[in-house]
Amino acid sequence: MSTHKTYFEHQDLSDELPAPGFYNGSITSAGFRQSAQGNRMLQVVYCLDSVSTSHQQVTDYFVVEGASPQGVSLGRRRLVELYRACGFQPTQGDEISPAELVEAHLQVRVEHDEWEGRPRLRVVGYQSYWSGDADEYPPP
Repeated sequence: MSTHKTYFEHQDLSDELPAPGFYNGSITSAGFRQSAQGNRMLQVVYCLDSVSTSHQQVTDYFVVEGASPQGVSLGRRRLVELYRACGFQPTQGDEISPAELVEAHLQVRVEHDEWEGRPRLRVVGYQSYWSGDADEYPPP
């Protein structure tokens, strides 16, 4: 029987979110899912650098089929922005392939939001990882 004790840490108890803005990060997973409303969507999970571990993972969703024409159009436009921020140049007829996004490095813009009565980060934009200082080098 182990006598090792585990304790709560400050970041476990804090609801304090990182400041809104751009954060360097990478995509840890991307795949198609079905929403509760039956719409086909792409789910992308980012891991943000330089934030507490309790807020490093942020999920984003892109509706690509089944919603209103305006909703699908918005989801697809945002998805093109994401692909471009990851260094891809999608063209008409290219397959949307989530696997090619995994491990891509980029900057993710987040804002504060509330969901089910709790504060959370919401993804609102993307830009190339190399959009920062000229002295910044790409990751190895």
